[in-house]
Amino acid sequence: MDATHIDLPGSQIAGVSVDGDTVRIRFEPAYLVKTMTGSVERTRWHQNGELVFDAAELQSCPDTLPGECQGGDVGENVYTYRDMVPVPLDSRGRAHCRLRIAGDDTPIAVSAEAVTLRMEDVPKYIEHIRPD
Repeated sequence: MDATHIDLPGSQIAGVSVDGDTVRIRFEPAYLVKTMTGSVERTRWHQNGELVFDAAELQSCPDTLPGECQGGDVGENVYTYRDMVPVPLDSRGRAHCRLRIAGDDTPIAVSAEAVTLRMEDVPKYIEHIRPD
């Protein structure tokens, strides 16, 4: 099975916005890693997009945005994704995130009832990742 995920460490977080009970975390760009079934090589891509949390509460947000993501957790229902976000992601039920930003001790922390990943345009190729 082919798989794609956002590699959170190194991805750039442009900002966080709140509109009523919707919280958006904007990536400009997010760095994606694509894996093909049967291949030991992976490929790296970049693409802009947003994590959109509905029925959400922004619990904390650093003052240093935009900034480089150092990693963290994104969760939906019983799954917690450490340092990555699967593509696609569209889930109803308990959702949360806690992302670390370089140079700031305050994380982006959100709790919500739903999460959706919305990517824009098409991903752009960067490089092949070969095993050591």
